[in-house]
Amino acid sequence: MRRRPCRRPAPARLPDAAVEKPAVLFVVATPIGNLGDLSHRAAQVLAAVDLIAAEDTRRCRQLLSHLGISRPVVAYHDHSDARRLGHVLQLLRNGSSVALVSDAGTPLISDPGYRLVHEALAAGIGVVAVPGPCAAVAALSVAGLPSDRFVFEGFLPARQAARQARLEGLGMETRTLIFYESPRRILDTLRDLATVFGGERRCALARELTKVHETLLSGTVDEVLERVAADPEQQLGEIVLVLAGAEAVVADETAISTGVLLEALLKRLPLKEAVACAVEISGRPRNEVYRAALALRPGGEPG
Repeated sequence: MRRRPCRRPAPARLPDAAVEKPAVLFVVATPIGNLGDLSHRAAQVLAAVDLIAAEDTRRCRQLLSHLGISRPVVAYHDHSDARRLGHVLQLLRNGSSVALVSDAGTPLISDPGYRLVHEALAAGIGVVAVPGPCAAVAALSVAGLPSDRFVFEGFLPARQAARQARLEGLGMETRTLIFYESPRRILDTLRDLATVFGGERRCALARELTKVHETLLSGTVDEVLERVAADPEQQLGEIVLVLAGAEAVVADETAISTGVLLEALLKRLPLKEAVACAVEISGRPRNEVYRAALALRPGGEPG
């Protein structure tokens, strides 16, 4: 039996409800690897908008080429100046429709776009979500850890002292934690997780989600660290870490993290006095508390 040749679907119009609006900013999720994950609605929107504001214009044009779509594309990312922001907003005010896309996944989730969405809403411009792929949610869904309550922390600081201070501030967090991490730092970060939370804490490492070399490692922090250290392949690609939250301590309802304690003390006391008080209250080592205080002080990430 002969197979019919595959045809790309013709670009469809925007939904009528969207067309009737004078201006719409669409926040469009795009694939994080597998192009088959792009929704039909997302393809419709990309084919119909007047302009696409993209974090990475090259990757965006590759996606559009795959879809057989030709639309104007401009760069919009964290380093875009006020003029580019103003240009996109002016187009929206004039009645144009704009799609905001990141290089992969859902815009604003550890990706650019906050300022544009914020200013569009402030100007009374309609903002519409076109949901789809998100690495953080995808990793959580397969991690085998509690997912009813979770916290997304994005990327941890590159410097170890600041990274450990951030983790210390999450020491009493009972919700599941989600982090993005660079492959260059993954071993150091796993070691820091073991130091701060203990090597027996449960975690999962999801790498290259939806791509050819996708892997999922789960177990204790020590077990995952051992497997990653033994296999250089696990130190490549885009990585999501999912960490179990702390067990709730019912008997000590007044317990607070060192980070929260320091934030309150630093608002009222000089650095040295705040550290001394935090050490006395928390019982944590002074050097550890001092590093955390330096990281929390404005402009004070330790080297």
